[in-house]
Amino acid sequence: MPGSIQSIERAAAVLRLLARGSGRLGVVEIAESLELAKGTVHGILRTLTGVGFVEQDRDTGKYRLGAALLRLGSSPLDVNELRSRAINWADALAARSGAAVRIGVPRDGRVLVVHHVFRPDDSPQVLDVGAQLPLHATALGKVLLAYDATLTAAWRAREPEPYTRRTLTPAALARALAEVRRAGWAGELGEMVPGEAGIAAPVRGHGGIVVGAIGVSGPEDRICAPSGTPKPRLVDHVRDAARAVSRDLGASR
Repeated sequence: MPGSIQSIERAAAVLRLLARGSGRLGVVEIAESLELAKGTVHGILRTLTGVGFVEQDRDTGKYRLGAALLRLGSSPLDVNELRSRAINWADALAARSGAAVRIGVPRDGRVLVVHHVFRPDDSPQVLDVGAQLPLHATALGKVLLAYDATLTAAWRAREPEPYTRRTLTPAALARALAEVRRAGWAGELGEMVPGEAGIAAPVRGHGGIVVGAIGVSGPEDRICAPSGTPKPRLVDHVRDAARAVSRDLGASR
C-alpha cells in the first residue's frame, strides 16, 4: 500500500488547530503551533480557502473554519486513546528517570492530568489522575500553551495568578514559550510548588498537531543540576518518550 500524503496530513492538522477554539488564527500563529514554514502554511490556507473549508477575515487577515466544513463537526483526541498509547512509554520513562511521570491535556483553561506514574521509590505519593494544574506554572502547561494560540489567548484573558515568587510574569512566559517552540521541551523550577521542578515535551497526533504533553516532576535536586537547569539526560529521556507516544498516535515525525 502507498504511504500517507504529507500535504493532506498538514492540511488536516491546520483544520484541527482552527477547530480547537472560536478565535481566528494568523499564518504565523498556525506556523508556530505546527512547526511549519510560513510559506507552507500560507499555501495550505489558500487551498483550503478555495474549497470553502477555511475563511479569511478581510479586516484582520486571520483564518477560521469555513461554512463548508462546519457541518462536518470535529472532536478532540479521546483521552482514553492517549492513555492507552502512552502507558508503556510512561512506565519506561519513570524507570529510566527515577521521577514521577504525568501526561496532561488542555481542559477548561488548565492542564488535566490523564495519566500518572509514581516515581520508582518507596516515598509517599498521591495519585494525580484527574487533577487540574495551572498552564503557566507547570512544564506540561507551558508545552500546551506554546503550541496552541487559542489556548494562550484564553489563558491571558483570565489574569493568571502567581503561585510562588518564581511564577513567571506574562511577559516572561511569552519569552519562555518562544524558547519551548525553539527547543522542543519545557521546564519549570519552583513555579507552582516551592522546591519542585519538572520537564515536559509535546505529544503529537496525526499531522503533527500537539494533543497533549508528557513530563517528569520531582524535587529540584533530582530534576535539575546544581546550576538550576534541567539535567540534559532527563530532557533526552522525556523527549524520547514524547516522540515514541507521538509515533504510536500516528504523528509523521
